[in-house]
Amino acid sequence: MNDTLIDRVAWIGAPNTTPRGIVLTFVGLGSTGMKDTPSEQEQRWIDSGALVVQPYYGPWSWMNDATVEFVDELVDGLRWRYGLGADTPLIATGGSMGGFAVLAYAMATTLGVTACFANCPVCDLPFHYTERPDLPRTMHHAFGSYGDITATLEAHSPLHQPDRLPDVPYLIVHGTEDKSVGKARHSDPLVAAMVALKRNVEYIAVPGMGHCGPLPDALVAKIDAFVVEQLGAI
Repeated sequence: MNDTLIDRVAWIGAPNTTPRGIVLTFVGLGSTGMKDTPSEQEQRWIDSGALVVQPYYGPWSWMNDATVEFVDELVDGLRWRYGLGADTPLIATGGSMGGFAVLAYAMATTLGVTACFANCPVCDLPFHYTERPDLPRTMHHAFGSYGDITATLEAHSPLHQPDRLPDVPYLIVHGTEDKSVGKARHSDPLVAAMVALKRNVEYIAVPGMGHCGPLPDALVAKIDAFVVEQLGAI
């Protein structure tokens, strides 16, 4: 990716020193906003040496093949701009569709992720197609088909292909009262499959929490510690 284009296709929060790693923050379904400031959590990651990056992809992307290629090119451009080697930690984070993107990107990228944090992630894409009436149009758009897309959804679904998830640390959280992405149909079975595959996954079910939040303060601190620990993973 041309270095002059990077700031047009992503928001970038850079530390004052050479970055210790790249933290990708993937957004949820329908997000079209452009950032101008980091969140408090993102600022803590920046202060710890992370290059925090929010790629600007389509609001209905569902980490389709074009989006994976776009993010890979962005990461390559960032590595060139900041003089980072291929062994620099690459951490994927996000919630909801962004949580799905974390897992789907980890499955598909050729660059290799170092660690993944997913909040209330969509894990079963074919089931999610039926979970809410607003969802089918977004998936048909993302995957460029107006016929039966079951096979395509399965091919991009972490729950249907857990063996494609790389053997890296995972932190997955899900609220017990999530009405938008049901915990019992998404994170619960995926984590069970990951445990069976002996993946390094920590799973936290948050009592009473709805979709993606609000996160308890102690859990926010745990997420911060997870991300900062992975920045030193090289």
